[in-house]
Amino acid sequence: MAALPTIIWHLDDPVADPSLVPLYFLAKMASEHVTVVLSGEGADEIFGGNRIYREPHALSGVAGLPDGLQRGLRKVADRMPPGVKGKSFIERGTTPLEERYYGNARTFTEDEKRVLMRHYDPSVRYTDVTAAIYAEAAGLDDVTKMQYVDMFTWLRGDILVKSDRMSMAHSLQLRTPYLDRAVFDVAARIPVDLKLPPKSDATKYALRRALDGVVPAGIVNRPMLGFPVPTRVWLREEMYAWTHDILTTSGAGALLDLSVARALLDEHRSGERDNSRKVWTVLVFCIWYGIFVDGTLQPDRTHNLPALLRKPTL
Repeated sequence: MAALPTIIWHLDDPVADPSLVPLYFLAKMASEHVTVVLSGEGADEIFGGNRIYREPHALSGVAGLPDGLQRGLRKVADRMPPGVKGKSFIERGTTPLEERYYGNARTFTEDEKRVLMRHYDPSVRYTDVTAAIYAEAAGLDDVTKMQYVDMFTWLRGDILVKSDRMSMAHSLQLRTPYLDRAVFDVAARIPVDLKLPPKSDATKYALRRALDGVVPAGIVNRPMLGFPVPTRVWLREEMYAWTHDILTTSGAGALLDLSVARALLDEHRSGERDNSRKVWTVLVFCIWYGIFVDGTLQPDRTHNLPALLRKPTL
C-alpha cells in the first residue's frame, strides 16, 4: 500500500497489471547487485506461449458448425444464467475471432462498463483499436492473428511498458533478447503445429525442443508460469479498508460511479465472487487520477523496500 502510489507515479500511465508490484521490488533488489538484466518479454507472444492460443483448436467443433446451428446455440446460451458451465464456451465458439479476442485486457463487459462509467459511450469499443490490426493480419490463421493482436496491444502497451519503467525506476537497464529482429524472423517461420502441437499441452514447443540439451531439462519442460500476485487475498484482507477509502474519496468519482466499485469490493470480500481484477483496475485508475489529475495523492518517491524484503546486514 505504501509502494503502489510510487509504482504508479513511475509508471506514468494507469496500467492495472498487478505484476507491476513484484516487478518493482524485484528490480529494486536486482539493482543492488547489477546494472543490466536480461528478460524474457516477447517469448510467449512470438513462440506461442500463452494458453489462450489453444482456444481456436478447442472451439473448432462449435466454430465449424453451419451458421444457422450456431445462431441456435447462441440463443440457448443467452438464456443460460451467468456462470453456468458451457455458457461461455458456446458464446466464444459462436463469436468470430475479431469480435471475441482483444488480448489480455478483458476485464469489464460492455454491460458492466455501462453501469460503472458515468459517461459511457456505446460507440467507443475495443474494436476501434483491434480492427486495423486484424485487417493487417487478414489471411493468417486464427492463432497467428491472436499473436499479432497481442504483439501490437498487450506486449507493446503493457508488458514492455511495465518492464521498462519498473526497471528504470531503479536505474536498472533491461534488455529483451527474444525481441531481437533475427529471433523474430525465425519465430515467424515456425508453423502453428510446432508452436502448439494439437496432441500436446506444451506451449512454445519449438523453442523448448530447440533448447533441449542446452538448458537443463527441468527448466525446458516445466509448465508456463506467469507472475502471479495475490490481489484476490489482499483485497479481502489487509488492503480492504485502504482500498475502500480510496474508492470513497477519489476525485475519479466524476468519471466512475465509485459506489459500483465499492459494491464489487464488498462482494469480493464476502467471497460471493472473485472481483479482484475489476477492483484492482478501478483502484489503480483512482490512484493514478489522484497523482496526475487532481493532485490529491503525493507518492513517496524515495520509497524503499519494506524491512522484511531488505537484504540482511551482515
